[in-house]
Amino acid sequence: MKWMKRVLTGSLKLQSRFSLRFAFVKGIKGGLKACFFTPLQHGVRDVKVKAGWQRSSLRQTALSDVSRMAASVAESIAEGAASNTPSQGYTSVTRNVRSMRNANTPNMRTPPTPLQWLMLAGMIFTPLLTSCHKVEAEEHEEEEHEPSKLVVTRPMKRDTTVTREYVAQIHSCQNIELRALERGYLEAVHVKEGQRIKEGEPMFKILPLVYQAELKKAEAESQAAKVEYENTKRLAENKVVSDTELAIAKAKLEKTLAEVNLAQTHLGFTELKAPFSGLLDRLQVRKGSLLDEGDLLSTLSDNSEMWVYFNVPEAEYLEYASQAQDEDKKSVGLVMANGKLFSQKGRVNAIEAEFNNTTGTIAFRADFPNPEGLLRHGETGNIQMKKVVKDAVLVPQKATFEILDHHYVLMVDENDVVVQQRIHISEEVEDLFIVSKGVTEKDRIVLEGLRQAKPGQKAEFDFEEPEQAFKHLKLRAE
Repeated sequence: MKWMKRVLTGSLKLQSRFSLRFAFVKGIKGGLKACFFTPLQHGVRDVKVKAGWQRSSLRQTALSDVSRMAASVAESIAEGAASNTPSQGYTSVTRNVRSMRNANTPNMRTPPTPLQWLMLAGMIFTPLLTSCHKVEAEEHEEEEHEPSKLVVTRPMKRDTTVTREYVAQIHSCQNIELRALERGYLEAVHVKEGQRIKEGEPMFKILPLVYQAELKKAEAESQAAKVEYENTKRLAENKVVSDTELAIAKAKLEKTLAEVNLAQTHLGFTELKAPFSGLLDRLQVRKGSLLDEGDLLSTLSDNSEMWVYFNVPEAEYLEYASQAQDEDKKSVGLVMANGKLFSQKGRVNAIEAEFNNTTGTIAFRADFPNPEGLLRHGETGNIQMKKVVKDAVLVPQKATFEILDHHYVLMVDENDVVVQQRIHISEEVEDLFIVSKGVTEKDRIVLEGLRQAKPGQKAEFDFEEPEQAFKHLKLRAE
């Protein structure tokens, strides 16, 4: 009897566990369906599923995904919760109960761990969040691609100042090379690299001993020739020698005096002084160097005024030269290499005599004062020359498009039909084109919505006055 009671008790416990598992699984499914069916009923998406042996593209609802995964995990948890396998003390009754339980539930697991509960929560909510994000992204894309209304305006006609830029090279008004005039050892260097030097200030000195000796020799020969000339002169006065001998003695004296002057000049070349005030460049020699005649010592630049050379195309030169040149037209600006405008204004003072046949340009020279010494010889920059265009027809650059190197705009005619019109551009200014042919200030052009407008179709648009439309040209073009 006791044996039968134990068997029946084990069977009842097993059936209770099966009922618990079934109720738990159904409860999880029902709860998920009630909570997530409404937000996910429109969440049908293409999902790429990788099942380990192949990749397939399935179209199914996010609800079925959630329910299936939740059911699988719930069954696993329920099975683990229902399991109570003994570790020792096997008997015939327990073996019978286990055999019955294994026949109905073949894969019994250990009780669920916290990690398994976290995995369950992740698998439940991940598809939900993914579907929500996809819905929001598609709604956002639909809002972005929603066609906007056309904005139409007119070209503006007014006097416009056009700024033209030319690449320029900057030179000092005086830039010379300092070279040795005599051969010898460099005895002294009185200056430093980068030093500002005043006119007449000594800079280099070559060892003068040889030239001093040559000067003394020339002076001695000159003194002897002078004594000989005086004696010959007295004899000629007494009619002892002829006048011819007196002339020869005089010639010898003049020759020796010239040699003295030459020796003094050579001696003076041993000390080099600044020919003008300026800035000294790098020293090419050092004290004690043996110099030959013509060796480069350094360079000296007068940067008080800078000469800026730039090349102008032939057509622009003809346009410039054919007009009366007042002071305003001769005034130019200089953009330095850092992109900043030089503080001083320049003036075009010279145009070269010949064109460069290779480039088809002619060189202009603009003079700039340089009181602070900011500009240096050899710099580069851009010259800005301004030109006033009378009654220029202005079209925003964002209202144009190119086809095969030709510029076009979309016009709206008197019947509100979109028409494609080619334009000819003569000048370009910031955010604007100056149009010489194609449109007038009375035409209506599409400013915004070029992608939506199609030639030949009737247009629905908002008209914006040019004065107002031209204030917002920095906005993004289509």
